[in-house]
Amino acid sequence: MASFHGNQTTSSTTTLTHSPIYHSIILAGPRLKPLQQIHARIIITGLGRTRSLITKLLSFAYAAASPISYTRRLFFSIPKPDTFLFHSLITLTSKFSFPQESLLCYRRMLLANISSSNYTFSAVIKSSADLTAFSIGETIHCHVYICGYGLDAYVQAALVSFYAKSGHVMIARKVFDKMPEKTVVAWNSMISGYEQNGFGKEAVELFFFMQDLGVKPDSSTFVSLLSACAQVGAIGLGFWVHEYIARNCFDLNVVLGTALMNMYSRCGNVSKAREVFDSMEEKNIVAWTAMISGYGMHGHGSQAIELFNEMSFDGPRPNNVTFVAVLSACAHAGLVDEGRQIFTTMKQEYGLVPSVEHQVCMVDMLGRAGHLNEAYQFIKNTSPKEPAPAVWTAMLGACKMHKNFDLGVEVAEHLLSIEPENPGHYVMLSNIYALAGRMDRVEKIRNIMIRNRLKKEVGYSTIDVDHKVYSFSMGDKSHPESNQIYLYLDELMSRCREAGYIPASESVMHEVEEEEREYALRYHSEKLAIALGLLKTGPGVAIRIVKNLRMCEDCHTAIKYISILANREINVRDRLRFHHFKDGSCSCQDYW
Repeated sequence: MASFHGNQTTSSTTTLTHSPIYHSIILAGPRLKPLQQIHARIIITGLGRTRSLITKLLSFAYAAASPISYTRRLFFSIPKPDTFLFHSLITLTSKFSFPQESLLCYRRMLLANISSSNYTFSAVIKSSADLTAFSIGETIHCHVYICGYGLDAYVQAALVSFYAKSGHVMIARKVFDKMPEKTVVAWNSMISGYEQNGFGKEAVELFFFMQDLGVKPDSSTFVSLLSACAQVGAIGLGFWVHEYIARNCFDLNVVLGTALMNMYSRCGNVSKAREVFDSMEEKNIVAWTAMISGYGMHGHGSQAIELFNEMSFDGPRPNNVTFVAVLSACAHAGLVDEGRQIFTTMKQEYGLVPSVEHQVCMVDMLGRAGHLNEAYQFIKNTSPKEPAPAVWTAMLGACKMHKNFDLGVEVAEHLLSIEPENPGHYVMLSNIYALAGRMDRVEKIRNIMIRNRLKKEVGYSTIDVDHKVYSFSMGDKSHPESNQIYLYLDELMSRCREAGYIPASESVMHEVEEEEREYALRYHSEKLAIALGLLKTGPGVAIRIVKNLRMCEDCHTAIKYISILANREINVRDRLRFHHFKDGSCSCQDYW
């Protein structure tokens, strides 16, 4: 007979509870209520301090996303956890996205004077990254060296990922470069770190270095690389990756397939993106939403709505992000009635509460179509609180587009009152004042920016030529063939003027003279990138440019003329959408 807290059990019961049956019961039902019932039974039968059972309870409590209060009580119910238990719990909590619990276990393990392993360090470093707890991660990095794991491949790969996710890409690269042996996981972490921090060009260059060293990539490598290709518009490399995947019989799972589809969409080939989408055996909500978004950024609003309707009927249930994608598609295509209906459907049929992103889409859609009063009333009526700055920014862009200067000034001044440190608002307000002929106000805005040391965001454009990405900013002369590029561009722009092109000097902030403004316009980054593309590619090859900001009106007009004179198709992806220039016209129909 065995007793526990005054309760007696039969020997058969004791034998049963010591058998594997309790372990199998736990494995059978990882939901909170059954777990608690089993936990109670374990305590009653006198096994409340059996480490193997409590460890399994904790494992499935974390897997089932049980309340932290319950899992924490389970953890602290163990009087003297051993090394195996600590290591198991730290790994589990990190794996199942309980980073705070992982670090709590690690702290308790240190207090118990129990040594860490390479797996433990990898787990807590990941948890630090998940919490963006940079100082904690740095401290753990010190522990790594003290405990002699400074050269461990797993730990170093985790450190590379941690520093990259924390935004410290240069430190991540230093850790990466010092690794004596670099596993494919380490290469993936560094490539992904570059891509996630906006360094797509560096990610691509690192992949080529990886290839030169003969390191064989895996699916995770290609997911990050395809995202980097999408970022900089490197469709040539993207094609090569697609061929490599097919040639080496990689499984086109939903993650890799979505990355490939997104690459084609963002590099200007939406029909190829649809081919990949249709070939995917498994399509989750991310894949559906990515394809809808791809149609939207190319101005194919009708196709986006058609696919959205198909998804609603025979696909996963649309979520908030899906509705952002389809509303944005409506905005870019001028489908106002359809957008209104979809917005109503989102609220009434799906019970979703409009977020800032949905509000921005609606204001953008109404404003682009010229319904400025409706857009303004939408802002006033939609949110009981102060609307987000992004909503007002969409309204301001519509006012500038339709030259409603009075409302534009009102909106811009309101934006400055809630975001006084945002230089973009000052630039927009300055341009609105200039278009309205209020040069005294332009001077005032310029002086405020100088006094507050506010600078306009630097624009740059990238182009992929022969699998190499080149980047240009305005007036950039860093390219070794800059002299040829500038001579060619000067000649090209002269031919454009002869054909009827007139520089839109209002596209430059009005603090310089007319002649200086025309000079600044001529050497905008996208024109320099196009000049390089025309010089380095053969007749009939499409030119593909990626611009980090919204393309200005002057460049939009100039590229129309260039597409005629060069007899080339020119695709430009700016911050807002795609522009496909051919034979003097643009796919956006001057609606962007």
